[in-house]
Amino acid sequence: MEKVLLSLAAGACLLVSCVSNPEGKKAETTDSVEATVSGSGNALTVDTAASSVVWTGRKVSGQHHGTVKIKTGSLTVDGGKLVGGNFVIDLNTIDNQDLEGEYKGKLEGHLKSADFFDVENHPEATFEITGVKDGAEAGVAVISGNLTLRGVTKNITFDAHVAEASDTSLRATADFNIAREDWGVNYAGQADDLISKEINLKITLVAGA
Repeated sequence: MEKVLLSLAAGACLLVSCVSNPEGKKAETTDSVEATVSGSGNALTVDTAASSVVWTGRKVSGQHHGTVKIKTGSLTVDGGKLVGGNFVIDLNTIDNQDLEGEYKGKLEGHLKSADFFDVENHPEATFEITGVKDGAEAGVAVISGNLTLRGVTKNITFDAHVAEASDTSLRATADFNIAREDWGVNYAGQADDLISKEINLKITLVAGA
């Protein structure tokens, strides 16, 4: 009898609740902190066409991925290192890239609805750097910053790979997860197709003078 119950429990887990998060290291998340403005360095404008944000979310039956566009941004470099900056994400540009036609439109509309990012009331997300430290490896920076979604601001810390940083240009990438419920995105999904607690973000930033 015990084996039968265990088998039933395992089956229920597979069908209902066992949904893994997307691959990626979860960003450390704390309450928002005050940003300190550096008085030195060169401000570089984010190239919104060359920069990108790629998102991935999972559910029991599979996963979805897509992009969202960066609207504006500025990064500050001092002495060949990234020291500050910010950028704005236009949530009206949420795009799915693994579906087509009616299903693509339905998913994008649902992501923009109050179940997820409530784009009508919160059309933009923002990120403001609050601190940058050297990482354990060359070319890696540990970045902390205030991420605002749905009117909620949390400070996140993650590793970024800085391929280039000079007075005239910067190229950096980051790959990390956030727990969506920290920003009030609480929609659980269907009872038989639950959604992962974390969202993976792959960010590429290109900026120049």
